Formats: sequence, C-alpha cells, structure tokens
Amino acid sequence: MSRLLRNGLLGLFLLAPLLANAAATTDAAAQIIVIKASRFAFQPAKIALKKGQTVILELSSTDKLHGFFLPDFGIRADVMPGKTVRIRFTPDKIGTFIFRCDIFCGDGHEEMVGEIIVRQEL
Repeated sequence: MSRLLRNGLLGLFLLAPLLANAAATTDAAAQIIVIKASRFAFQPAKIALKKGQTVILELSSTDKLHGFFLPDFGIRADVMPGKTVRIRFTPDKIGTFIFRCDIFCGDGHEEMVGEIIVRQEL
C-alpha cells in the first residue's frame, strides 16, 4: 500500500469520530417536528417556524402511502407506513407556505394540506 494512501486512510480513521460527533451536535441543535400523515390530514396541519432556524421534519404515515410536497422550499418525500422520513431544512424566507399530499390516497385527498408559517421571530 502506498504511503499516501495509508496516511489518507489513517487520517479518515482518526477524523471519523469527530465528524460523527459534529453531525450529532448539529442534529441536537435542530428543532424536531413530528408530522403524522393519515387519510386525509396531516397532524399538525399548521407549523410555526423561525426564519433561519434549522428544523428536522419527522414524517410518518399511520395508514398508507402518502406524499409530502412543500414546493416553496423544494421539498418532496414519500411517506410510507411503518417508516420515518427525516427532512432537514432551514427556512430562508418569511410567509405562509402550503404543503400537501401529492400521492392520491382516496376521496378527500385534495383536502390533505397543511401550512408552514415562517416568521422572523416566534
């Protein structure tokens, strides 16, 4: 093994715990918001956030496949029963933004919407 490759691998090995700890610290600082999707609603349906504060959306479904679409922030995810999807983002604009289910889930699907309200201060 070349000396350069060996030194590079050794450096990665030594830095790995520091990088993992930095990621854990960053996640610990982020607000976690749990969102449950079910026919034909999100709970909570209204979420207040502070501009510039990083959040983690934890999405799960209680019944079937749903979608989560927040177009103003370019966020899209499939939300499957029995699984949790984590989406990390930092709102960078103030206003009221609509999110919706974008996978047809039955009659009433078009009513499956919610709001994220981003303010300068909470």
